[in-house]
Amino acid sequence: MKQKQYYFLTLISTVLMTTGLFVAIPRYEGLEVGLLIHLLLIMLLSSSLVIYPKYERYLFRIIIIIIGAAYFYMLFFLYPETWSTFIFLCFIPGFSILFFDSKLFYFSLVFNGFLITLTFSYVVLIHQGSDYSHIKLDVIGNIINFIGSQVILYLIFHQSANRIKKQQLYYEELQKSERLKTTGQLAAAVAHEIRNPLTVVKGFLQFYENGNSFSKEEKSNFTLMIDELNTAEHVISQLLNTSKPDVDQKKETLDVRKGLQSVTDLLMSYGVVNQNKIDLSVQENLYISINIIEFKQLFINLVKNAIEVSNKGDSVVISAEQKKKEVEFKVVDTAIGMSEEEMNSLGTPFYSLKSKGTGLGLMICFNIVEKYNGTIQFQSVVNQGTTVIVRFPIAEHPLTDNKE
Repeated sequence: MKQKQYYFLTLISTVLMTTGLFVAIPRYEGLEVGLLIHLLLIMLLSSSLVIYPKYERYLFRIIIIIIGAAYFYMLFFLYPETWSTFIFLCFIPGFSILFFDSKLFYFSLVFNGFLITLTFSYVVLIHQGSDYSHIKLDVIGNIINFIGSQVILYLIFHQSANRIKKQQLYYEELQKSERLKTTGQLAAAVAHEIRNPLTVVKGFLQFYENGNSFSKEEKSNFTLMIDELNTAEHVISQLLNTSKPDVDQKKETLDVRKGLQSVTDLLMSYGVVNQNKIDLSVQENLYISINIIEFKQLFINLVKNAIEVSNKGDSVVISAEQKKKEVEFKVVDTAIGMSEEEMNSLGTPFYSLKSKGTGLGLMICFNIVEKYNGTIQFQSVVNQGTTVIVRFPIAEHPLTDNKE
């Protein structure tokens, strides 16, 4: 809701509450306590609604709900002859729906249930007189109506919350799509504008490196420059992979155990160099439909990242098991972990927590997972470690073994 609309509706509410106060004044012969309470609650509720946009905090929201509840219960007790005030009591939890906060909604639901229980107990058991005849004549019916109104509010909140979550997911997917589109355009431009000059420069450096015109010390500088050019070419290749994914690559029914064992074998020596161990735990007879090269590319990236952030002597655990109609993979490390903000940025081009990282490796991982209708999720705690969870639809058991 736009700020102007919010303040306009707040003004209308204040005018209506103030009008009710002027209607009530003739009922009092003098300046009585009830009138002062009525005036005070109007001032508190109106002020809270005006100030709220500047202090959108959880505690302030609770205060607004409590003041709102106090105002409507005040109307119920000060003007018992106006039977319609009971309707307002039923819809007090509706205040919290405006904030779309589940904790706040359940708080208001329980809080209002407690207040209405005290109110009915007072009216039926303690109060003497006919002021609340509309309650006393049909106590059971009024209780049922109250419960029904709370159920309706719950359904409204539940459906609204689900719709908002779907809109948030849609917005996130839209952002991701735009990000990939921008990266693709950037990759094409970078590849065409930089790759050819790099090739020419690299060729001349290799020529000088193999020639006899320079000393060994000078040739070592050429070697260093060639290595840096190779790094630049590698980044360009990764960009091309993100901008032009091969959607026509052949899918095969992959034995998950064999696929992960192959990845582990490839990275075992890399783990030894970094003094890390790779532990593999895979459930038998698990199969997914995927291109094997891309499967290896995905998990080599994830496991390599886990090894690089791990401390010496730590283990990286790879596991796979069936969860309903999916195969769930986990890559677990006990390293430095990440904050929520850092996790939200993963997969963004050129965002990396490694000093020499480009962030493109993880972006390729996201692309591969999405391509095969999978999901990827990160769970991390700072200074405790990270768990990467990848899920792919399970495939039927093949009649014959597939060759890798």
